[in-house]
Amino acid sequence: MKLDKFSKLSLLAAGVAMPMTPLVAQDATQQAEAVEQEAPAKPVVVPVDRQPVMEVVADPLAAQDEPEIAEPEAPLMWSEAQAQALYDFMVGIGAEGLDPADYPIERLKYGLESGNALVLSSAANFAFDHVIHDVLLGHTPKENRVDWHIVDTDLDSVSLNVVRAAALAAPDMGQWLLGQLPTHPQYAALKNALRVADPEDAELVAKIRTNLDRWRWMPRDLGDRYIIVNVPAYTAALVKDGKTISRHKAVAGAKATPTPQLMAEATGVIFNPYWNVPKSIEPEVRGKPGYEAIKADDGSIIRYRQPPGPSNALGQVKFVMYNPHLIYLHDTNARGLFDTQNRAYSHGCIRTENILKLATMLLEEDGGDWSPEKTVDVVNSGENTGAKFVKPLPVYIVYMSAAAKPDGGIVEYEDIYSRDGKVLAALGDAQSEERMADLEAAIAEGGSE
Repeated sequence: MKLDKFSKLSLLAAGVAMPMTPLVAQDATQQAEAVEQEAPAKPVVVPVDRQPVMEVVADPLAAQDEPEIAEPEAPLMWSEAQAQALYDFMVGIGAEGLDPADYPIERLKYGLESGNALVLSSAANFAFDHVIHDVLLGHTPKENRVDWHIVDTDLDSVSLNVVRAAALAAPDMGQWLLGQLPTHPQYAALKNALRVADPEDAELVAKIRTNLDRWRWMPRDLGDRYIIVNVPAYTAALVKDGKTISRHKAVAGAKATPTPQLMAEATGVIFNPYWNVPKSIEPEVRGKPGYEAIKADDGSIIRYRQPPGPSNALGQVKFVMYNPHLIYLHDTNARGLFDTQNRAYSHGCIRTENILKLATMLLEEDGGDWSPEKTVDVVNSGENTGAKFVKPLPVYIVYMSAAAKPDGGIVEYEDIYSRDGKVLAALGDAQSEERMADLEAAIAEGGSE
């Protein structure tokens, strides 16, 4: 099993959040339907000095084949109590949906029994590298995260010793490690569901473990105000200060044109939008009435577009949220699809029910000069009109195939694009020895891929 850029972890990591306040449970409806709330507390980022672990310093007047190499940083030393807390965390890591066999438990046990401080610290540092990566970024390699493009910034490119130092400076190593887990209430709810699940129900356990890891792929801090779209649940929700303000049915990409998972900043909306037809579906509209051909100076056709109007595929509202995948939230002229149970019909974008209401709410916030009456007047005018939010907000389009209730119950959604299998395969990979060897080799090579 080749690691998902895991080798960089040997010498690179980021400022890590300190322990969080206790997670706050959602009510059953919020948890089951939308996978959308976030705990109100924000992570406290440990300030770091960005400097390399090892630097090649060469005198320009000296012979080029004899570089002077700086001494590497001394390994951080662990107390027996700190190493024991790390050992206990790894032994109990099954509670997070991870497999203890994937971690160097025996090596750390040997270090604890050795009576040698250097042997103990070496084993603890090595074990810590494995654990902190999976806790903050997830266990599943990127090649198994199909079409997942959300950037998790919980580890950046700084010395891993900085992260270790933050852990070792904490009053309680065990609590510090628990404090690095996702803070979203759904993570806590899924973890509880795993605890009460029948271990003989392999399919249910697998579903929970799969989605626990997906939450570890997400940034810990989603923001005070954001929109989250869960594709398998066909929902879009506006969340503010940890509370769902508005929830909407959604239509997602069809199986042939799946919606990618991404984060984009929504800066405003366009009322009565034009629809610029994607190149991939131009053959479907070429020559049909109701579409305009946009031409270059030489008369050649650049693209096709559909003007605003009742038949426009984007309906009355389109969110402005640039991303390289050209995915955005918009209205639709086929609103009857919102009444169907399985709503995978689009070319990838998210058709959102009552999106005019959502747009109006956001335009009114923070002293915006829009009102429901004004938005209705603009829509009724038929004029193509742009409007900016006073405060842009992130939109997260995620793929969570299960949501948990506070009582441990689970709501399962269809794995529309058959993506659960690859995640589960990575979580159940028995080649832990190969994984350890790859990481050890990477550490020896100075963090090369």
